[in-house]
Amino acid sequence: MREIVFDTETTGFEPSDGHRIVEIGLVELVDHFPTGNELRFYLNPEREVPIESQRVHGLSNGFLADKPLFAAVADEILAFIGDAPLVIHNASFDIKFINAELARCGHPPIPLHRAIDTIEIAKRKLPGARYSLDELCKRFAIDLSARTKHGALLDCQLTAQVYLELIGGRQKGFSLAPAEIAASAAQGPGPARKRPVRLPSLLTEEEQARHAAFIAKELGDKPLWLKSA
Repeated sequence: MREIVFDTETTGFEPSDGHRIVEIGLVELVDHFPTGNELRFYLNPEREVPIESQRVHGLSNGFLADKPLFAAVADEILAFIGDAPLVIHNASFDIKFINAELARCGHPPIPLHRAIDTIEIAKRKLPGARYSLDELCKRFAIDLSARTKHGALLDCQLTAQVYLELIGGRQKGFSLAPAEIAASAAQGPGPARKRPVRLPSLLTEEEQARHAAFIAKELGDKPLWLKSA
C-alpha cells in the first residue's frame, strides 16, 4: 500500500487572507515504511513573508525570491501524489492551502477525505495527550535535534515516524490505548485458532525414519501421542 506524507510551510494561517505556500514536502511510504523517495520544493509566494512566519520556518523574502512559482511545479507534485492517501499532521490546514494553490492553476481540489490525520489518530489512541508534532515525537523518543525551525520535508520525515508509532510501531496491529488494552484483558483469551493447512515437516525422510525406529525400539506402543492418534 502506497501513502504520501505531506506538509507545507506558509506565509500565514489563512489562504483566504492571501497567504501562500513557501515550502512543500512529500515522503513516500509503502506498507507504512519510508521508501527514501522524497520531494521538496521551496516556492516564491508572490508576496512578502511576515516576520512572524519567518521566525517559524526561517524562510526569508530574499531566499524565496528566485524560487519557482507553485504553478511551475504543480504537475510534478500531483504526479508524485498520484491517487495515494495523504498522511498529514493537522490535515485541514495543509489541505486548504494546497487546494487554494491548485485552484489558482485550474486544477481540481484534493478532497479532505483522502487525508489520514495523525492528530485524529493520536486523539483516539492517546486520549488526554498533547498532540503537537513536537510532543508526539518526545512521547515516542523520536530524535528532534534537527528541528531547530519548522521545515516541510523534515516535518514529513518526523510525521512518518509518528504515524508508524501511532498505528502500532513495527507491530502494526498493536494498540497503544490503555482502555483498549484493559478491555482486551477483561475479555480473556479468545478461542484457539486452527491452521487451515498443516505446515510441512522440516525433517527429512531419513530423519523421520530414524525417529520412528527409535520410538519403536525404546517406547514401543507406550507413547501417549500414539494412543490418541
